Amino acid sequence: MRITLIEDNASLAKGIRYCLEDTGHAVDLVSDGDTAGRYLLDDGADLIILDINLPGTDGLTLLTQMRQRGDIRPVILLTARAKTEDRVIGLDAGADDYLIKPFEMAELEARVRALLRRRTIPQLQFQEVGMLKYDVAGRQLLDGETEIDLPRREMSVFECLFAAKGRLVSKNTLLDHAYGVGTDVADTVVEVYVSRLRRRLSPFGIQIRTQRGLGYQLLTESVE
Repeated sequence: MRITLIEDNASLAKGIRYCLEDTGHAVDLVSDGDTAGRYLLDDGADLIILDINLPGTDGLTLLTQMRQRGDIRPVILLTARAKTEDRVIGLDAGADDYLIKPFEMAELEARVRALLRRRTIPQLQFQEVGMLKYDVAGRQLLDGETEIDLPRREMSVFECLFAAKGRLVSKNTLLDHAYGVGTDVADTVVEVYVSRLRRRLSPFGIQIRTQRGLGYQLLTESVE
């Protein structure tokens, strides 16, 4: 999944980013409130981790603005404020969870997992894709009861293609989803991941088509 992290403490932000990337997520980092306000208008993340005390626009204001424009993505607030009334203010502003600094990275990982599972509840947990089943909450592709073993970057590329429902997805979009926006990684790695995915999935009625200069499409026998 793709996560936007808004945190001005550079060392903490670095630690959170490494922790989440190690579990297979792509993380986009923003370090001030004013930039975050513009970025959140079109960042495409699945979840937001938001510090309250930011330079420029504060986190509670950013959260209020998100909810006022109908942005319902899950938000975890980070703060050093431990009083009950502070937590109530954050939750009333629209936060889905609240984590008090300092915290253990394992606890943050658990909160992220819980919110991403909750996000999938309105959907079918298992969705058919070709001859396989995709476990949305568990991030698994299954051939019956057997898991198709996909490395985490390939799973991120698959998820991005699957979410597009047959529409073209650009190489840059796939790169951002797998690594996060602005990561210094050559876009040619996408070609490697797509090639590997194509080989793994083609026996199960799943195609990944390349449209030169435009991007990629994930198609199945059932939609053709």
